[in-house]
Amino acid sequence: MDIFNYSRRETSEVNIGATPMGGSNPIRIQSMTNTSTQDTDACVAQAKRIVDAGGEYVRLTTQGVKEAENLMNINAALRQDGYMTPLVADVHFNPKVADVAAQYAEKVRINPGNYVDSARTFKHLEYTDEEYAQELRKIRDRFVPFLNICKANHTAIRIGVNHGSLSDRIMSRYGDTPEGMVESCMEFLRICVAEQFMDVVISIKASNTVIMVKTVRLLAHIMEKEGMHFPLHLGVTEAGDGEDGRIKSALGIGALLADGLGDTIRVSLSEAPEAEIPVARKLADYIVQRRNHPYIPGAVAPEFQYLSPERRATTAVRNIGGENLPVVVAARLDGNMDFNPQFMPDYVYVGRQLSESPTEGIQYIIDADLWEGQANTWPAFKGEQLPFISGCSASLKFLFITYMGLNDEVIAGLKYHPEVVLVAQSNHPNRLGEYRALAHQLMNEGLKNPLVFFQHYAETETENLQIKSAADMGALIIDGLCDGIFLFNQTGKEGDKAIDDKVIDTTAFGILQAGRIRTSKTEYISCPGCGRTLYDLESTIARIKQATSHLKGLKIGIMGCIVNGPGEMADADYGYVGAGRGKISLYKKKECIEKNIPEEEAVEKLIELIRKNGDYTER
Repeated sequence: MDIFNYSRRETSEVNIGATPMGGSNPIRIQSMTNTSTQDTDACVAQAKRIVDAGGEYVRLTTQGVKEAENLMNINAALRQDGYMTPLVADVHFNPKVADVAAQYAEKVRINPGNYVDSARTFKHLEYTDEEYAQELRKIRDRFVPFLNICKANHTAIRIGVNHGSLSDRIMSRYGDTPEGMVESCMEFLRICVAEQFMDVVISIKASNTVIMVKTVRLLAHIMEKEGMHFPLHLGVTEAGDGEDGRIKSALGIGALLADGLGDTIRVSLSEAPEAEIPVARKLADYIVQRRNHPYIPGAVAPEFQYLSPERRATTAVRNIGGENLPVVVAARLDGNMDFNPQFMPDYVYVGRQLSESPTEGIQYIIDADLWEGQANTWPAFKGEQLPFISGCSASLKFLFITYMGLNDEVIAGLKYHPEVVLVAQSNHPNRLGEYRALAHQLMNEGLKNPLVFFQHYAETETENLQIKSAADMGALIIDGLCDGIFLFNQTGKEGDKAIDDKVIDTTAFGILQAGRIRTSKTEYISCPGCGRTLYDLESTIARIKQATSHLKGLKIGIMGCIVNGPGEMADADYGYVGAGRGKISLYKKKECIEKNIPEEEAVEKLIELIRKNGDYTER
């Protein structure tokens, strides 16, 4: 794989109704209904909204045989009204349901974690090699008849692995690891290949973006070794709503799309399903714009491991680089020093806006030619030429640098100036490729200067800025190259609406949190909802956020049902999970603390649980 130059991974084409995926087809966009699959009218109406918004596949949960059989009515009603979009049945726990659904849907999703293996209990199981082989034979014996039904009905399948629903069998042998997730998928894929069933799509998802990206990278690598070219479905599960859901999804999915991985995407938001479609479309279109870009002659550093990257070794300069958390640099070029106290940038570039009374607690960056030794008030400066570096005694210096500008003279100068923090900038159509090439060149030259990424935009809509900046930073964060982020948004034509500076600051902090490298707020792991959801998800999330959004660093899982509930939120501090219609169970870590609480009491009970364990503070 060429990590510097964009091209899509070559995949086989999968026939899904009249909308094929993979091969030379565009990246497909999809969503999932959250209505009861036994309610034909509600499902048809919502499916139409998804399609009208641009959705190319519509997925419906099928808990039982009745729901699977009703797909026939939903399918017929949509076709009657001229909607030919393929339907996808989502099956968990019951392979008999998959057999029925394959007769009425164009694609069926099965979950290897619960297709044959019993529901997980988080217990460690010991298997001899022969016992383990016997379990694989059980899978084959049950899976092959399903494939035969799919062949007879020209139905495609998705093998959909979720981090939150790995079986006890896989967890016991491989642990909670990318290797375990990949093997869970490969067990089924090898059977498909042996049975010459090739209409297969694969997904491996997690709410943790780092796990999700590393696992899909590993899956693509393993498939390549075994001569498989199946298309990939990408998504970050339980991404949440609003800003968090958009940033987390764009970072995880964008990091993979940027490397050419992914043939269909689903952005899982805890919002109306049709709201997911424009977000997914913007993300896919933004990445695909990099096609046929000018070649970037990067050289991979020997110490870099694409499948299991570690943070690039750097020398700490004050609080930048080394073992420090990545910093946020902001711009305030108009003299406006309004900040959100929760998302206060570490450094603020003010250009030539010198102030006699700077805001307390803020480290300012000024243009190099203005610096006159103001060591206490103006401790940092920006430069663009090496003469400023040698002639300035400031303890912290920022040097803007491009990949093509990293010539022999600059390399030699940097070896004498470890106190220089590099700010990477690029105007290349594939900015990520140039930034990676710059970072790898630094490693190849043995330079350990910290590296901050300057990401500039000209957006008038906050959502566009969130999607693009998170997608641009995703791979840089996963690769371990990020010592800081500097988001800069300039308005275009006069009269264009500017995005508030505080929103830009929040976006930068949100990106670092989504990439799991710096925490600045409460993290919510909330599912998008589906026909299995057992309570009003959107209003519940709003109530929980209102009560807990000030608890920095706390992770709270908000899950509609038990399919992924206890597993996907396993690293959450507390969990709120649908247990039955209008009933909620509360968790602390993986332990269920209280079951079947009436929904109207459950949020207050959750706050009581957090308070009881000493994790709640007043605002």
